[in-house]
Amino acid sequence: MYCIVVKNVVKEGARGDYLAAMLPNAKASVEKEEGCLVFDVLEAKEEPNTFYLYEIYTSPHALQLHKQADHYLKSRPLISDLVVDQSVLRADVVERNLAS
Repeated sequence: MYCIVVKNVVKEGARGDYLAAMLPNAKASVEKEEGCLVFDVLEAKEEPNTFYLYEIYTSPHALQLHKQADHYLKSRPLISDLVVDQSVLRADVVERNLAS
């Protein structure tokens, strides 16, 4: 499995618009993409205007397919003017532990 953690810092006052675009994208990714296993949207408590996207895919190829999905492509123009800084951590998932 392949994971990315995306850090997005958004403009002051852009929280609502950012979430209005990102939450439907995250939900559609898990519901419609076979290769997307997890897409969580996190809001940092101690970093104002900062969000983290925690995404797990079956493979790097599945992430590439995600970037071609309609819901992804529709969300891009909605957030492009809101995000002022972005960084990405790429990682292999060693183990997932789920509650039973």
